[in-house]
Amino acid sequence: MGIRIVTDSTADLPKELCRELGIEVIPLTVRFGEEAYLDGVTLDSDGFWAKLKESPHHPSTAQPAPGDFLEVYRRIHEAGDEIVSIHISSKMSGTVNSAEIAAQMLPEARISIVDTRSVSLGLGLVVIGAARMAREGKSREEIVAWAHKTCDRMNILFTIDTLEFLQRNGRIGKATALLGGLLGIKLILQVDKEGVVAPADKVRGRSRVFARAREIMHERVPPGRRIRMAVVHAQAPEQAQAWGEEVKRDYQVEEYLVGQLGAVVACHAGPGALGVIFHEVD
Repeated sequence: MGIRIVTDSTADLPKELCRELGIEVIPLTVRFGEEAYLDGVTLDSDGFWAKLKESPHHPSTAQPAPGDFLEVYRRIHEAGDEIVSIHISSKMSGTVNSAEIAAQMLPEARISIVDTRSVSLGLGLVVIGAARMAREGKSREEIVAWAHKTCDRMNILFTIDTLEFLQRNGRIGKATALLGGLLGIKLILQVDKEGVVAPADKVRGRSRVFARAREIMHERVPPGRRIRMAVVHAQAPEQAQAWGEEVKRDYQVEEYLVGQLGAVVACHAGPGALGVIFHEVD
């Protein structure tokens, strides 16, 4: 009997890493009008941006159905394994709710569900750590306890070129979107401890964004400490790499990922999004 880690496609993890660590990924859906695609399965990041340019419809997203989880949970249970299912913030998506319904439909299985209150590689860093612990033979209780502790420590700071995508998809209000468009003000956004997108600060001009984000990092985790971190982007690989190299000078970095936002997260962030994700390590 072992432990299997299940997550969803908003973790934005590379497929090869998921295969290597035995991580099961359940996709969310991206819709352009009547056309529906499975995130990371029938629509990758490049495909999403191409579709965005040609489609007359603004994209929307949908959580997996409970049946999608049930199918995976049943297969893992029948193989004799326990399950830790780790997902996007319940304040951003109904994915956790679908997972909980599926778990209730399979009461004989040993399933723990973790609401990370996070997204993208913030979720991904938790999933990777949990999968490694499972490989090391840690118990389900140990993995869940570590995951909750890590979620409490997770920080996501990001900026976007336009607030249109967040506003259209109901993630921020019209007033906030309007503010971001005035006078060259750029918002530094965060995913707060409740798992909600919220302003962290604002600066005048994009050139000031990273400097201020770095200051906020230093306020939350003093330089020199040990961290795991990731940099995420939407069609901005050079800037993401530059951000990452700068941050690595400030800390003892035990894990470092650079990744492109998947279709679901990109649908809400829009092109040009950049984010730094980090948590302190004991």
